[in-house]
Amino acid sequence: MSDESPIDFEAALEELEALVERMETGELSLEESLRAFERGVALTRDCQRALKDAELRVQALTESGGDLTLEDIDPDEFDADDDD
Repeated sequence: MSDESPIDFEAALEELEALVERMETGELSLEESLRAFERGVALTRDCQRALKDAELRVQALTESGGDLTLEDIDPDEFDADDDD
């Protein structure tokens, strides 16, 4: 994935999870495993970059008079919404 175009974070994460599952089966050849690993590394880097970009955007949006007004959030608050 290129640096210029934004990635679909969820799609990249889903592909990464699928690669891990395939590799864990032990049914891939050495060459297939290496290709899967290389793809996984690229996806991981893309996801990390997307998360960092999102973090920077949140920080920019929450700046107030030069002082950051970031607050800790409880990730469990968001999990409760998914159960509906």
